[in-house]
Amino acid sequence: MNSNIRSKQTIVIGAIVLLVAFLFTRDIKGLVKPTEENGKMPSSGQMAGAASPSTTSVLNLETSSTAAKNVINKNLATDITALENSYKGANGAEKIELAKQLAQKWDDVEQITPSALYLEVVAQGEPSSKSWLAAGNQFIKAFESTQDSIAQPVLLQKANASYKNALEKDSTNIEAKTGLGVTIVNGLGAPMQGIAMLLEVVAKEPKNVKANMNLGLFSIKSGQFDKAIPRFNTVIATAPTPEAYFYLGTALENLGRNKEAVNAYLSSKKLAANPTLSSFIDKKVAELKNKN
Repeated sequence: MNSNIRSKQTIVIGAIVLLVAFLFTRDIKGLVKPTEENGKMPSSGQMAGAASPSTTSVLNLETSSTAAKNVINKNLATDITALENSYKGANGAEKIELAKQLAQKWDDVEQITPSALYLEVVAQGEPSSKSWLAAGNQFIKAFESTQDSIAQPVLLQKANASYKNALEKDSTNIEAKTGLGVTIVNGLGAPMQGIAMLLEVVAKEPKNVKANMNLGLFSIKSGQFDKAIPRFNTVIATAPTPEAYFYLGTALENLGRNKEAVNAYLSSKKLAANPTLSSFIDKKVAELKNKN
């Protein structure tokens, strides 16, 4: 009996891993837009330790800019290089202003890592809860949009530090507290510490999208599918996304609620309008309909 239960749990967890891996390795957002880096997802627990000095040195403005320029239009790359040259020769307020421009330029071409690094420069030069929050949000976005296992822990560390700095400036900043909780849940500390932070956030803001989304994801990863469903439903009612519907489908499927899962998956497909995801969902829907 126990053997059968363990076998079923193994199958369920394996299915979750495949589904989660799919979202992290495909263009859904389009979920993850064409970005700077390629590579593999980190193994379980890899984020827990601090990034090594050698790893941190690899992720800097120069290396990130060089990598990003390889995947954007040459004319745009030339324009950014000229702006970067001005940045290197500037000082004081002028340098901070150019860093702001470069952060926006990189964001405009969907190269999130160099954008985040320039926002970090801005926050260091003009430290405020708002500037550190902007840097943290961009670092977490970069973390979520890359599969580079070398860059990921560094980006998560930088997001974590940025959110802590934001909270030092304003301890009531809910968005910074949410972001900090997300970094902890993703590997920077004891997951339950991060969960406690996110629960504090939803106690104050029940419809907080980021907090509910990450609480739902943690519930899925821990096999608590019944707890995941209301989290994703809250996200969908507030700000529907392909990811929220997809994970809702995952939770429903694992509870045997196949008809509802099919509806959720189809909603994800419709919102994402992504050929790769559409193909995956079509197969998933056909599989679930055959079970009914």
